[in-house]
Amino acid sequence: MENQVEPFAIKDCALISIATGKRAQDVRMLRAVLERVSLDCIYYHFWTMGLRSGFEDPEYHNDFATWAFRRLQDKVLAERLALLDPTEHKTLEDLRQELLEVLDERIDETECPRWTAREEQFEFLRSQIVIFDTHHVMTDPRQLAGLVPKMSPGSIFYHFIDARRRNENGLDDFRNWLESLGGYEELEARIAAIDPYFSTLIDVRRQLGETFAEYFMENLP
Repeated sequence: MENQVEPFAIKDCALISIATGKRAQDVRMLRAVLERVSLDCIYYHFWTMGLRSGFEDPEYHNDFATWAFRRLQDKVLAERLALLDPTEHKTLEDLRQELLEVLDERIDETECPRWTAREEQFEFLRSQIVIFDTHHVMTDPRQLAGLVPKMSPGSIFYHFIDARRRNENGLDDFRNWLESLGGYEELEARIAAIDPYFSTLIDVRRQLGETFAEYFMENLP
């Protein structure tokens, strides 16, 4: 008897932004709050831009860089912050430490740090993710090629990005599922090559869809 395939239930999600009451008016204040703020805030400001209304393809992919550019008008700091890639850090705490190093460097080289008006302060937020059942289930990996291109941005975020926090092995849900089935090492490697951070959710969806379509076309039974 063949082993039964564990089904892949497609979920969707929405983001609820929650105020923390913590704000910063200049770089020194930003650094002071960052040193002790919840790691959930750092996750929010690096990863959730794609789920917020009005997000398309901004010049900067994290809120710290965007604020430095738009509110502080400090392009040097904005560009340094924009280069930070959370996928290069094993933990959010490691990411926090690099953030602090970037801010320390800028503080040391700036005699008169810029500050913003009260209404333009950086507001630290965290998020709660509300999960929805789409009632779509995959039982055969070949279904990935047809269903992934139809997924909403919320589904892509939930299964490809947020899953890395949920799964103990740090994998997205697609690789996690394929690994449990066995025999898809090449496909898993192709998925791993897709950038989850410096791409929009729409672009990630396109890349995933193309990856699955190409793989299963090359590996027809």
